[in-house]
Amino acid sequence: MIDQNIYDNPVFFDGYKELRAREDNYNILVEQPAMTRLLPNLKNKTVLDLGCGYGNSCIDFIEKGAKRVLGIDISERMLTVAKSESSHKDIEYLCMNMAELHLLNEKFDLIYSSLAFHYIENFGSLICDVFHHLNDGGQLLFSQEHPIVTATLDGKGHFNKDANGNLISYSFSNYSESGLRNTTWFVENVIKYHRTIGELLTTIAETGFRIEEVVEPVPEEWALQKRPVLAKEFIKPNFLIIKARKQL
Repeated sequence: MIDQNIYDNPVFFDGYKELRAREDNYNILVEQPAMTRLLPNLKNKTVLDLGCGYGNSCIDFIEKGAKRVLGIDISERMLTVAKSESSHKDIEYLCMNMAELHLLNEKFDLIYSSLAFHYIENFGSLICDVFHHLNDGGQLLFSQEHPIVTATLDGKGHFNKDANGNLISYSFSNYSESGLRNTTWFVENVIKYHRTIGELLTTIAETGFRIEEVVEPVPEEWALQKRPVLAKEFIKPNFLIIKARKQL
């Protein structure tokens, strides 16, 4: 199955672009600070960015000393923005489905992905391809929607409140039922794939990686001051981040 290219849907694309332009979005305040902390030293390293989107991370990798960055994305619309706003002589952008990663004839020191792996149907095949395209000792760093978020079949997990209207817990279901989730986000029929944390970690470990860090990021104080509603991340995390190394 070819993974869905929802980002070239003009309604979805415009809604997503507007969201990412906001300085108080969850990516900027919660996910990206955690991902930045987990980055290895990139001096003279080669990087592959899977689902590179607008190319913001690709530019950041160059600024951190990377000697070559390849950004791939399934969306022509996203790559048009990347080539316009995040270009550099040492960055190459390629329109490609992550499921076709095996077609690349190159290895990297770091393979990075921000909030894209939950769109991939065959996680095991992807992780095998990532392993193959890493140099010995190379690292994988990726974030995805937390399995608590993707679990409920109808996409309608919800927060619960006490008598005073304070958020006190979060309800979800179908956690152990891995597979396709048909959700609504800007548009209907957005396809994502749910996997338990156990399934994710076991697949990565059995492929030959040594798992180095597993992070469920929560907002720091500066982020809470900018957007107090982020306090609900302490009840239900939105993101899961995994860092792993290809063993020698």
